[in-house]
Amino acid sequence: MHPSDEAPTSEVLSLAEQERYSRHLALPEVGVSGQQRLKGAKVAVVGVGGLGTPLAAYLAAAGVGTIGLVDFDEVSLSNLQRQILFDTEDVGRPKVWQAKARLEAMNPHVRVVGHEAPLNATNALAILGGYDLVADATDNFAVRYLLNDACHQLGRPLVQASLYRFEGQLTVFSPEGPCYRCLYPEPPSMPPRCSDAGVLGALPGILGALQANEVLKLILKIGSPLIGRLLLVDALGTRFSEIAVPKDPACALCGEHPILTALVDQGAIACEASDDAISARELLALGEEPLVIDVRDGVEALSPVPGAMHVPYPRLSDVLPELPRDRKVVVYCLSGDLSRHAVALLRGAGCAQARSLEGGLLAYHREMSLREAFLNG
Repeated sequence: MHPSDEAPTSEVLSLAEQERYSRHLALPEVGVSGQQRLKGAKVAVVGVGGLGTPLAAYLAAAGVGTIGLVDFDEVSLSNLQRQILFDTEDVGRPKVWQAKARLEAMNPHVRVVGHEAPLNATNALAILGGYDLVADATDNFAVRYLLNDACHQLGRPLVQASLYRFEGQLTVFSPEGPCYRCLYPEPPSMPPRCSDAGVLGALPGILGALQANEVLKLILKIGSPLIGRLLLVDALGTRFSEIAVPKDPACALCGEHPILTALVDQGAIACEASDDAISARELLALGEEPLVIDVRDGVEALSPVPGAMHVPYPRLSDVLPELPRDRKVVVYCLSGDLSRHAVALLRGAGCAQARSLEGGLLAYHREMSLREAFLNG
């Protein structure tokens, strides 16, 4: 039985706690037993930054008994525009310990455990295994995949949020699926970073509060968690929309024939720039129109990229003499595997600017669905 499946009978609320949580106790959906459940819960917050600070603050205020903070960074001046647990005097100090002191001062009835270490395939199971559920508040794609895989292996729910400029996403991945790999099968080769793209200061607070809401719902077993649903937040339009995230039967982790049975560090895959791949978002943002080639063998259900030239992979060598050598070329297949071989062939023939579409046509349509959801939200 999972530690949070039953409200711990030993978690008696003191008079001070009863007064502190009186607004919770007034809710029939929470009450004394629900508050005891919160007090007995253990939640790991991975990333003590823009998302992690408001998230952890709301969890501490709500009375979550044990909060684990996982981070190895120090407070910088640029953090203070959005990371609400820190102030100017904290600059240069470790985030984990500054946040721990602030949270425990906010609510002395909670226990905050610091893990000042980078999460990797070696320590992830040991650190996360001590918690009932995990909240991903990172901005690192490699760690997102690691958290997803570790939580699946441990049988822990994962509440995941992410930010980009004025946009945010939030969902919950359950041990039964869908998982993060169902949504994004492969890491991007050139992921955007907050330091490069920027982020509106209030947006992490909005997503962090929503993330805390999902955590509390899971602990209390109330409401409808965002399992199988991706919430999209448009801060400029103040719009919320939602798209379905079905479980992928072909998922390498939670699908019908999983091939990922051990944790793998994907830092090199996720963080190092690659010049032979391009994401769907980057393709749509290209200023000059590239030559797009569809190398799928036959007609499939998904419609092609508009304007794409259809050259099945077996016939690609026949058209090599006709392809421009001084133009950007983007090659795609259904999932991105075949197109990588096609790019190797094209580059060997002198098409130095040939690149493979990451995730293939599936990733392209996923990106188009996200954009349509934002526009129509």
